[in-house]
Amino acid sequence: MKSMLILLLSVTFLFATAQERKQVPSVYTNIGYEGDSLVFKSDIYGLKTYFPSSPVYYFDKIVITPEGTKNGLLFNFKDTTFNGTIYYGFIHPEERYPQPVFFKRTAKIENGMAEINIKKNLSGKYDAVGWEKGNKFRLGYRISNDKGQLIYDGKINVAGSGPFSPDVTIISGPFVNLVTDSSAVISFETNKESIVYVIANGHSFTDKTQRKKYEIKVDGLKPSTEYEYTVKYGDYSDTYVFKTAPESGSRRPFTFAFASDSRAGQGGGERNIFGTNAYMVKRILAATANSDAEFLQFTGDMISGYSDVVNRQKLEYYNWKNTIEPFAHYFPVYIGMGNHEVLEYMFRKNKNVFSWENMITIDKFPFDTESGEQLFASVFTLPQNGPESEDGSKYDPDLKTTDFPSYKENVYYYTYGNVAMIVLNSNYFYAPSADKIPESGGNPHGFIMDNQLKWFDETVAKLEKDDNIDHIFVTIHTPAFPNGGHANNDMWYFGNNEIRPYIAGKPYDKGIIERRDQFLDIMVNKSSKVVALLCGDEHNYSRMHIDNKISMYPEGWKGRKLNLSRSIWQITNGSAGAPYYAQEKLPWSASVDIFSTQYALVYFHINGKSIDVEVVNPDTGEDVDKAKIR
Repeated sequence: MKSMLILLLSVTFLFATAQERKQVPSVYTNIGYEGDSLVFKSDIYGLKTYFPSSPVYYFDKIVITPEGTKNGLLFNFKDTTFNGTIYYGFIHPEERYPQPVFFKRTAKIENGMAEINIKKNLSGKYDAVGWEKGNKFRLGYRISNDKGQLIYDGKINVAGSGPFSPDVTIISGPFVNLVTDSSAVISFETNKESIVYVIANGHSFTDKTQRKKYEIKVDGLKPSTEYEYTVKYGDYSDTYVFKTAPESGSRRPFTFAFASDSRAGQGGGERNIFGTNAYMVKRILAATANSDAEFLQFTGDMISGYSDVVNRQKLEYYNWKNTIEPFAHYFPVYIGMGNHEVLEYMFRKNKNVFSWENMITIDKFPFDTESGEQLFASVFTLPQNGPESEDGSKYDPDLKTTDFPSYKENVYYYTYGNVAMIVLNSNYFYAPSADKIPESGGNPHGFIMDNQLKWFDETVAKLEKDDNIDHIFVTIHTPAFPNGGHANNDMWYFGNNEIRPYIAGKPYDKGIIERRDQFLDIMVNKSSKVVALLCGDEHNYSRMHIDNKISMYPEGWKGRKLNLSRSIWQITNGSAGAPYYAQEKLPWSASVDIFSTQYALVYFHINGKSIDVEVVNPDTGEDVDKAKIR
């Protein structure tokens, strides 16, 4: 959690005296208003929120369509305090992984404005795409501030040869999503409303509605088949390829990849494009593509996050999506939530001081418009077969109202060939200040709440009966057994079982260790198919055996001890670019087969009833680990 405090300290928030009054959900306690200020008050704490004014680094201020000029493009950020640089260069759309090649000159951002002179700088011998004859081109650009911090990578289609006119552009995507043995969903977002078409397998698919965000299903396909697809929008079209999943029940061999934790790293440059380690994400996606892996599971902490502003965090998400985009044209990337995806209210004594001892944080509300869960669902295209929410549980303070965030697209499962992947959320309704949860309400890091656990139990039972599924993987951001960097939380908290959710002032019956054991019981004792628990959060790679020999309780534990009837693996890979953690000495350390602080990408090679693990450093190609796990 120290890393989160450092991130918070790096952000300067300005005080705003007025804010819209929003109804406080009944699941919280000691939260209300004093005038226009949302405050937290109890016998122990007396804190208030300090909201930022409007810094320039918001999605709707940075992700703009430039204006056309006689000589090029004018970017108007409408903020006279914003100074920096725009790097720019042509994109060749016909390339397999289209990305800009930046020109040697730049455009200065002065007083919130910058002009790229196309005629002067990118004509003649620098006309690499033939725009002078074709009157059409695609330009990539990168925005940095006056301190050299990279803020955003974008692209724009441009028509004309002077004057120039920005045209309809896919600013995010297209992405391949929700691949089955007979269908896929193509998602993307444009800068202008238009009617678009996806052409595949000789058919044209569209919803015939003008909008900016699209999720278009392509169906009627054959299993294990490559399909070319073309997205047509305005006068433009982009063509890529995807592959359908193996037929359900077949045992065709395939490979998938796994990673997590790509939030901003150290070292400058692309290691921090406003919230994401774009350098390592590109390396990971390139390695996934070059290995012919058929999908990538990425479970949490894509971005630095921990924001209290929706449009600030949205910009970080789009930086991550734009980084994976050239490769995710071709295969799906399934996402899980981590703790850094939280949107929060922060209550502090002093607006200029971030200190865990003097701060309380909770999941932001209204939950249906401003929570971390809602923003996550709005940004990604993921399965919607999970539980509804924690409404209706025995802790629900009002069965007639919606009191909790949604699980939509942050808890779900999918199948691929003979494999099922169950994606859970251990940062739902997340209150980062775990020791203060009894005063505020909320859910601690690592805790799986009741309705989600019930859904998980039922889903495992359903997949156990499915003859087409041989292997179940469970992925969740927080390890059941932390090994390096998170012994103070995850599902351990140094053995403190008092850590638990509080709802409307009432504590859960079960503490964190008891809930961990219920989680393990479902995976181990109630299932024969669960192979491995795939985790992140800790910025390292480790592989460990979970079996009845493992030492898993604090000294002096007087509660019930779980007896494990068989063994499974815990594979933790939080090595996608976030700053590393070294190994800690814990009761189960003897069960850890390998631990590494190298960057890592995990491949699972599925071959019928057998599974091999291969782990490589995507930055160097070096082997990190190899093992047969089934």
